[in-house]
Amino acid sequence: MIAVVIPCYRTRNQVLAVIEKIGPEVSRIYVVDDNCPDNTGDYVSKNCQDSRVAVIKNAKNLGVGGATIAGYRKALADNASIVIKLDSDGQMDPTLIPAFVEPIQEGRADYSKGNRFYVLEYLKKMPGVRVFGNAVLSLITKFSTGYWNIMDPTNGFTAIHSKVLNLLPLDKLDNRYFFESDMLFRLNIVRAVVIDIPLLSTYNDEPSSLPIPSVSILFPGKHLLRFAKRIFYNYFLREFNLGTIQLVGGSILMGGGTIFGAYEWYKNYQAGIETTSGTVMLAALPILLGFNLLVGAVNYDISSMPQTVIHKVL
Repeated sequence: MIAVVIPCYRTRNQVLAVIEKIGPEVSRIYVVDDNCPDNTGDYVSKNCQDSRVAVIKNAKNLGVGGATIAGYRKALADNASIVIKLDSDGQMDPTLIPAFVEPIQEGRADYSKGNRFYVLEYLKKMPGVRVFGNAVLSLITKFSTGYWNIMDPTNGFTAIHSKVLNLLPLDKLDNRYFFESDMLFRLNIVRAVVIDIPLLSTYNDEPSSLPIPSVSILFPGKHLLRFAKRIFYNYFLREFNLGTIQLVGGSILMGGGTIFGAYEWYKNYQAGIETTSGTVMLAALPILLGFNLLVGAVNYDISSMPQTVIHKVL
Protein backbone atom coordinates (compact mmCIF):
# COMPACT_ATOMS: atom_id res chain seq x y z
CA MET A 1 0.00 0.00 0.00
CA ILE A 2 1.24 3.47 -0.91
CA ALA A 3 0.35 6.29 1.49
CA VAL A 4 0.84 10.05 1.24
CA VAL A 5 1.46 12.34 4.21
CA ILE A 6 0.59 16.02 3.71
CA PRO A 7 1.57 18.30 6.62
CA CYS A 8 -0.58 21.45 6.61
CA TYR A 9 -0.08 24.88 8.12
CA ARG A 10 -1.73 27.96 6.58
CA THR A 11 -2.33 26.18 3.28
CA ARG A 12 -6.12 25.99 3.38
CA ASN A 13 -6.44 27.53 -0.09
CA GLN A 14 -3.99 25.11 -1.74
CA VAL A 15 -4.39 21.71 -0.12
CA LEU A 16 -7.56 20.54 -1.92
CA ALA A 17 -5.95 21.15 -5.31
CA VAL A 18 -2.97 19.08 -4.18
CA ILE A 19 -5.20 16.19 -3.09
CA GLU A 20 -7.13 16.25 -6.37
CA LYS A 21 -3.94 15.62 -8.35
CA ILE A 22 -2.94 12.49 -6.40
CA GLY A 23 -3.40 9.48 -8.64
CA PRO A 24 -5.05 6.07 -8.05
CA GLU A 25 -1.71 4.43 -7.22
CA VAL A 26 -2.09 5.93 -3.72
CA SER A 27 -4.35 4.09 -1.26
CA ARG A 28 -4.31 6.45 1.73
CA ILE A 29 -3.81 10.19 2.14
CA TYR A 30 -3.09 11.59 5.60
CA VAL A 31 -3.70 15.33 5.91
CA VAL A 32 -1.98 16.50 9.09
CA ASP A 33 -3.37 19.76 10.49
CA ASP A 34 -0.44 21.09 12.54
CA ASN A 35 -2.68 23.17 14.81
CA CYS A 36 -3.32 25.45 11.85
CA PRO A 37 -5.01 28.76 12.75
CA ASP A 38 -7.04 28.46 9.53
CA ASN A 39 -8.47 25.09 10.65
CA THR A 40 -7.24 23.41 7.49
CA GLY A 41 -8.09 19.96 8.85
CA ASP A 42 -11.76 20.84 9.40
CA TYR A 43 -11.88 22.50 6.00
CA VAL A 44 -10.60 19.34 4.31
CA SER A 45 -13.01 17.13 6.26
CA LYS A 46 -15.99 19.23 5.13
CA ASN A 47 -15.01 19.85 1.53
CA CYS A 48 -12.99 16.84 0.37
CA GLN A 49 -14.96 13.89 -0.99
CA ASP A 50 -11.93 11.63 -1.56
CA SER A 51 -12.50 8.47 0.51
CA ARG A 52 -8.74 7.93 0.79
CA VAL A 53 -8.31 11.03 2.94
CA ALA A 54 -7.93 10.87 6.70
CA VAL A 55 -7.37 14.03 8.73
CA ILE A 56 -4.95 14.06 11.66
CA LYS A 57 -5.08 17.07 13.98
CA ASN A 58 -2.16 17.98 16.22
CA ALA A 59 -3.18 19.48 19.55
CA LYS A 60 -0.25 21.90 19.31
CA ASN A 61 1.99 23.10 16.53
CA LEU A 62 4.89 20.67 16.12
CA GLY A 63 6.50 22.09 13.00
CA VAL A 64 6.74 20.49 9.57
CA GLY A 65 8.85 17.65 10.95
CA GLY A 66 6.53 16.92 13.83
CA ALA A 67 3.50 16.98 11.54
CA THR A 68 5.19 14.64 9.07
CA ILE A 69 6.17 12.24 11.85
CA ALA A 70 2.54 12.14 13.02
CA GLY A 71 1.56 11.10 9.50
CA TYR A 72 4.41 8.58 9.33
CA ARG A 73 3.24 6.90 12.53
CA LYS A 74 -0.31 6.58 11.22
CA ALA A 75 0.90 5.20 7.88
CA LEU A 76 3.04 2.60 9.65
CA ALA A 77 0.11 1.63 11.88
CA ASP A 78 -1.98 1.10 8.74
CA ASN A 79 0.74 -1.14 7.24
CA ALA A 80 1.71 1.13 4.35
CA SER A 81 4.63 -0.26 2.35
CA ILE A 82 5.82 3.06 0.89
CA VAL A 83 5.15 6.47 2.43
CA ILE A 84 5.27 9.71 0.42
CA LYS A 85 5.75 13.09 2.05
CA LEU A 86 4.23 15.89 0.00
CA ASP A 87 4.01 19.59 0.87
CA SER A 88 0.57 21.15 0.86
CA ASP A 89 1.41 24.51 -0.74
CA GLY A 90 0.99 23.35 -4.33
CA GLN A 91 4.64 23.87 -5.36
CA MET A 92 5.10 20.15 -6.05
CA ASP A 93 3.34 18.09 -8.71
CA PRO A 94 1.58 15.06 -7.15
CA THR A 95 1.44 13.36 -10.56
CA LEU A 96 5.17 12.67 -10.11
CA ILE A 97 4.49 10.27 -7.23
CA PRO A 98 5.00 7.16 -9.45
CA ALA A 99 8.49 8.43 -10.33
CA PHE A 100 9.37 8.55 -6.62
CA VAL A 101 7.85 5.16 -5.89
CA GLU A 102 9.30 3.24 -8.84
CA PRO A 103 12.97 3.04 -7.73
CA ILE A 104 11.87 1.82 -4.30
CA GLN A 105 9.54 -0.82 -5.72
CA GLU A 106 12.26 -1.97 -8.12
CA GLY A 107 14.77 -2.35 -5.29
CA ARG A 108 17.08 0.45 -6.47
CA ALA A 109 16.58 2.73 -3.47
CA ASP A 110 15.28 2.90 0.08
CA TYR A 111 14.50 6.63 -0.02
CA SER A 112 13.90 8.96 -2.95
CA LYS A 113 13.73 12.74 -2.80
CA GLY A 114 13.13 15.63 -5.15
CA ASN A 115 16.00 17.57 -6.69
CA ARG A 116 15.27 20.89 -8.37
CA PHE A 117 18.94 21.17 -9.44
CA TYR A 118 18.93 18.02 -11.57
CA VAL A 119 17.86 19.67 -14.84
CA LEU A 120 19.43 23.04 -15.61
CA GLU A 121 16.27 24.32 -17.25
CA TYR A 122 14.37 23.82 -14.00
CA LEU A 123 16.58 26.36 -12.22
CA LYS A 124 15.23 29.14 -14.42
CA LYS A 125 11.91 28.75 -12.59
CA MET A 126 13.52 29.12 -9.16
CA PRO A 127 14.23 32.54 -7.60
CA GLY A 128 17.95 33.34 -7.58
CA VAL A 129 18.16 33.66 -3.80
CA ARG A 130 16.77 30.14 -3.41
CA VAL A 131 19.22 28.74 -5.95
CA PHE A 132 22.18 30.18 -4.04
CA GLY A 133 20.86 29.22 -0.61
CA ASN A 134 20.07 25.65 -1.64
CA ALA A 135 23.47 25.26 -3.33
CA VAL A 136 25.27 26.25 -0.13
CA LEU A 137 23.04 24.02 2.01
CA SER A 138 23.60 21.11 -0.38
CA LEU A 139 27.38 21.36 -0.01
CA ILE A 140 27.20 21.49 3.79
CA THR A 141 24.71 18.61 3.88
CA LYS A 142 27.03 16.38 1.83
CA PHE A 143 29.57 16.58 4.65
CA SER A 144 27.11 16.14 7.51
CA THR A 145 25.07 13.29 6.01
CA GLY A 146 27.61 11.44 3.87
CA TYR A 147 25.33 11.45 0.81
CA TRP A 148 27.67 13.06 -1.69
CA ASN A 149 25.37 12.14 -4.60
CA ILE A 150 22.41 14.30 -3.59
CA MET A 151 21.44 17.97 -3.95
CA ASP A 152 18.56 20.09 -2.71
CA PRO A 153 18.52 18.55 0.81
CA THR A 154 15.56 20.59 2.10
CA ASN A 155 13.26 19.39 -0.67
CA GLY A 156 9.98 18.25 0.88
CA PHE A 157 8.91 15.75 -1.80
CA THR A 158 10.15 12.36 -0.59
CA ALA A 159 9.32 8.65 -0.55
CA ILE A 160 10.55 5.98 1.88
CA HIS A 161 10.04 2.25 2.30
CA SER A 162 8.23 1.40 5.54
CA LYS A 163 10.89 -1.14 6.59
CA VAL A 164 13.50 1.62 6.52
CA LEU A 165 11.15 4.10 8.19
CA ASN A 166 10.74 1.60 11.04
CA LEU A 167 14.51 1.68 11.59
CA LEU A 168 14.59 5.43 12.17
CA PRO A 169 14.23 6.92 15.68
CA LEU A 170 11.18 9.06 14.88
CA ASP A 171 11.13 10.53 18.37
CA LYS A 172 14.66 11.92 17.86
CA LEU A 173 14.12 13.54 14.46
CA ASP A 174 14.19 17.31 14.29
CA ASN A 175 10.60 18.60 14.38
CA ARG A 176 11.06 21.78 12.42
CA TYR A 177 12.88 23.10 9.36
CA PHE A 178 15.92 20.86 9.81
CA PHE A 179 13.71 17.77 9.44
CA GLU A 180 14.68 16.77 5.89
CA SER A 181 18.41 17.17 6.57
CA ASP A 182 18.11 15.21 9.80
CA MET A 183 16.30 12.46 7.90
CA LEU A 184 19.29 12.13 5.57
CA PHE A 185 21.68 11.89 8.52
CA ARG A 186 19.57 9.16 10.17
CA LEU A 187 19.28 7.31 6.86
CA ASN A 188 23.06 7.24 6.50
CA ILE A 189 23.43 5.81 9.99
CA VAL A 190 21.23 2.83 9.01
CA ARG A 191 23.06 2.67 5.62
CA ALA A 192 20.00 3.30 3.43
CA VAL A 193 20.35 3.99 -0.28
CA VAL A 194 19.14 7.49 -1.24
CA ILE A 195 18.58 8.80 -4.76
CA ASP A 196 17.42 12.08 -6.29
CA ILE A 197 14.40 12.47 -8.58
CA PRO A 198 14.37 15.44 -11.03
CA LEU A 199 11.68 17.85 -9.92
CA LEU A 200 10.28 21.12 -11.21
CA SER A 201 8.60 23.22 -8.55
CA THR A 202 6.01 25.93 -9.15
CA TYR A 203 6.57 29.37 -7.65
CA ASN A 204 4.01 32.16 -7.39
CA ASP A 205 6.20 34.83 -5.74
CA GLU A 206 5.37 33.47 -2.31
CA PRO A 207 8.06 33.86 0.40
CA SER A 208 10.19 30.85 1.21
CA SER A 209 8.91 28.77 4.11
CA LEU A 210 12.51 28.33 5.24
CA PRO A 211 13.33 31.28 7.55
CA ILE A 212 16.75 32.81 6.88
CA PRO A 213 17.55 33.39 10.61
CA SER A 214 17.00 29.69 11.35
CA VAL A 215 19.16 28.64 8.42
CA SER A 216 22.04 31.02 9.13
CA ILE A 217 22.07 30.67 12.93
CA LEU A 218 20.74 27.22 13.79
CA PHE A 219 21.64 25.08 10.77
CA PRO A 220 25.48 25.34 11.00
CA GLY A 221 25.51 23.99 14.56
CA LYS A 222 23.04 21.23 13.72
CA HIS A 223 25.07 20.18 10.69
CA LEU A 224 28.32 20.20 12.69
CA LEU A 225 26.77 18.00 15.36
CA ARG A 226 25.45 15.51 12.77
CA PHE A 227 28.83 15.46 11.03
CA ALA A 228 30.62 14.67 14.29
CA LYS A 229 28.12 11.93 15.15
CA ARG A 230 28.33 10.36 11.69
CA ILE A 231 32.13 10.29 11.73
CA PHE A 232 32.12 8.73 15.21
CA TYR A 233 29.52 6.10 14.31
CA ASN A 234 30.97 5.11 10.92
CA TYR A 235 34.71 5.46 11.52
CA PHE A 236 35.27 4.73 15.20
CA LEU A 237 32.31 2.88 16.73
CA ARG A 238 31.36 0.42 13.97
CA GLU A 239 34.83 -0.14 12.53
CA PHE A 240 38.32 1.21 11.97
CA ASN A 241 39.26 1.55 8.31
CA LEU A 242 41.50 3.44 5.91
CA GLY A 243 39.31 6.51 6.28
CA THR A 244 39.86 6.43 10.05
CA ILE A 245 43.64 6.39 9.60
CA GLN A 246 43.55 9.19 7.05
CA LEU A 247 41.23 11.30 9.19
CA VAL A 248 43.23 10.90 12.41
CA GLY A 249 46.62 11.22 10.74
CA GLY A 250 45.58 14.21 8.67
CA SER A 251 44.05 16.02 11.64
CA ILE A 252 47.14 15.46 13.81
CA LEU A 253 49.58 16.58 11.11
CA MET A 254 47.58 19.66 10.07
CA GLY A 255 46.85 20.63 13.65
CA GLY A 256 50.42 20.05 14.81
CA GLY A 257 51.95 21.94 11.89
CA THR A 258 49.57 24.86 12.35
CA ILE A 259 50.23 25.11 16.09
CA PHE A 260 54.01 24.79 15.65
CA GLY A 261 54.08 27.41 12.88
CA ALA A 262 51.90 29.85 14.83
CA TYR A 263 54.00 29.41 17.98
CA GLU A 264 57.31 29.95 16.16
CA TRP A 265 56.00 32.99 14.32
CA TYR A 266 54.65 34.57 17.51
CA LYS A 267 57.87 33.83 19.44
CA ASN A 268 60.04 35.34 16.73
CA TYR A 269 57.68 38.31 16.34
CA GLN A 270 57.96 39.05 20.05
CA ALA A 271 61.73 38.75 19.86
CA GLY A 272 61.89 40.97 16.79
CA ILE A 273 63.67 38.41 14.64
CA GLU A 274 62.80 36.94 11.24
CA THR A 275 61.44 33.40 11.04
CA THR A 276 63.87 31.21 9.11
CA SER A 277 62.92 29.33 5.95
CA GLY A 278 63.77 26.07 7.72
CA THR A 279 61.21 26.77 10.43
CA VAL A 280 58.61 27.66 7.79
CA MET A 281 59.26 24.36 6.02
CA LEU A 282 59.02 22.41 9.29
CA ALA A 283 55.57 23.91 9.79
CA ALA A 284 54.43 23.68 6.16
CA LEU A 285 55.43 20.05 5.53
CA PRO A 286 53.07 18.42 8.09
CA ILE A 287 50.30 20.82 7.05
CA LEU A 288 50.63 19.75 3.41
CA LEU A 289 50.86 16.06 4.31
CA GLY A 290 47.88 16.41 6.64
CA PHE A 291 45.85 18.17 3.97
CA ASN A 292 46.54 15.36 1.49
CA LEU A 293 45.46 12.77 4.06
CA LEU A 294 42.22 14.65 4.76
CA VAL A 295 41.50 14.85 1.03
CA GLY A 296 42.03 11.09 0.96
CA ALA A 297 39.59 10.71 3.85
CA VAL A 298 36.95 12.66 1.91
CA ASN A 299 37.54 10.45 -1.14
CA TYR A 300 37.17 7.37 1.04
CA ASP A 301 33.94 8.78 2.50
CA ILE A 302 32.55 9.39 -0.99
CA SER A 303 33.39 5.84 -2.07
CA SER A 304 31.76 4.48 1.11
CA MET A 305 28.25 5.78 0.41
CA PRO A 306 25.56 3.11 1.00
CA GLN A 307 25.18 0.86 -2.06
CA THR A 308 23.03 -2.03 -0.80
CA VAL A 309 19.27 -1.42 -0.66
CA ILE A 310 18.49 -2.46 2.91
CA HIS A 311 14.72 -2.94 2.65
CA LYS A 312 15.40 -5.89 0.35
CA VAL A 313 17.38 -7.72 3.04
CA LEU A 314 15.32 -6.85 6.12
